Order: sequence, then C-alpha cells, then structure tokens
Amino acid sequence: MVQNPKSKMAVVLLGAALGALGLAARLPAKETLSESSRIALIRGLSSEIAVSKVTLPRGKHGLYVDSHGKIDEKKAAAEMKDNGAAVRAGMPVEITKITFKPDRLVFEINHGGKSGKKWYQHIEIVGVGTATTTAPDNAPVVTYGSWISLTFPGKVPDVTVDQVKQMLGPVLDFDRHSPTVLYSPSVPPKIKEAIGKHEVLVGMDRDAVLSSKGPPDRKVREVRDGDDQEDWIYGTPPHVLFVTFSGDSVIAVRQY
Repeated sequence: MVQNPKSKMAVVLLGAALGALGLAARLPAKETLSESSRIALIRGLSSEIAVSKVTLPRGKHGLYVDSHGKIDEKKAAAEMKDNGAAVRAGMPVEITKITFKPDRLVFEINHGGKSGKKWYQHIEIVGVGTATTTAPDNAPVVTYGSWISLTFPGKVPDVTVDQVKQMLGPVLDFDRHSPTVLYSPSVPPKIKEAIGKHEVLVGMDRDAVLSSKGPPDRKVREVRDGDDQEDWIYGTPPHVLFVTFSGDSVIAVRQY
C-alpha cells in the first residue's frame, strides 16, 4: 500500500509535537519571585553592611551585574566617564533600599545618588544595642551613593538571600570578618597587614579603622590646641583602646 506523503508528514509532525509536550511536562516551570521571598530579601538585605570590592560609579544607573556575577563593564565605564566614582573599592557600604523590577533587583547603596556624609557618620554607638545621631552638621561631605542592579535573563526567579549574596559576591563582600580595604589597590601593604591583624596604626583613615576594628563603642569630639579632634573608643575598662583622629587621619593610638 502506498502511503500519502502528506499523511506521513502529518504523523511525523504530530509525533514531534507530542514529544515536545511530554518534554515540557517533565520540565518544571521557572518559578518567579514570590511575595514571601520578597519580604525575606527585604528583611535579610535592607541595611546590610558589606564591602565594595570594586569602584561603584555615580549617576542614575550605577553598576549592572548578571546572575553569574559578571559586571557589565561597558556600562560601568560609561557611568564612570560621565559621572565619576561614588564609592571606591574597599569601602564599607550599606544597602539602603531594594527595588523589585520584572527582570532585575536594584540595590540602592548609601542612599543612592544623594550626596552627603559617609553612611556611618550619622551614627554613634554608645552602648550595646544603643545608637544615637551625634555627627555635627559641619561634618565634611565625602562620598556619594550608587546603585547595583542584579539582572536576570528573564523574570527574577524565586531566589533566597544567600543566593543573592552569592550572585553579588564579585561586587560586594558580605563577610563581615574580612577586612574591607584589603580590596583597594591604593592601600599600602603595611596598612593591609595591620588590618588583617585587627590593629590600628597612626596614619590610617576612618575606612581603614572601620575595616580593622569595626564601629567604635563610643565617640568623643574635643578641640585640642585649636585642632578639632575625635576619639573613637573601643572596649570597657580595664581594656580600652583610644583612636584619635584629626580630620580623616589617625594621629594617636592608646591602648589601656
């Protein structure tokens, strides 16, 4: 019996279609970000302190990173050329806001494009679990915020806080045990070595001290011989460390 070529082709196409349907049935549908996951990301990442491993640009867009941790160098270079740097590599940063877009998560860094003081300058730790705002109004304007957009090829999947941290790993260091300014190529080896040992040296700036010791337990500002100085105090008696700043530089370190 001679088979009609058209009928044969129809059978082939039908078989292929059924095979495709069977394959599709076996493959799970790509899950999109659920409401509970959004809440978890906000709780787990908002106000999270990290360390910038790369220079973050100013401007409206900041840095773009895909889900594999690859930075869009072309966009970053354009932002740097047009607007300059907002945060240098090795600086501690804070995620101040998370915006959910269909294909990306946008993290506001240090309040985004608003100029102002360093994120930590308006906070003084005065006791365990207690903080007050004490920075003077004339504190110098020293940095700007930025943004990091974590992009996905389609819709944002149902990701966890740990997964997002891993994706942002090439850009941000969320391990608070790692010294922050070790990522900056401009930091002298002597300073890097001290930070690795959690020591403070004369000549360090505030970022380096934060990298080495973290935020102080208390701050005291005084005018000494016409010089406006600030003491960062770590610990409680009988073991107390005094770090004295003039401007942004450590001029004295006293351990008791």
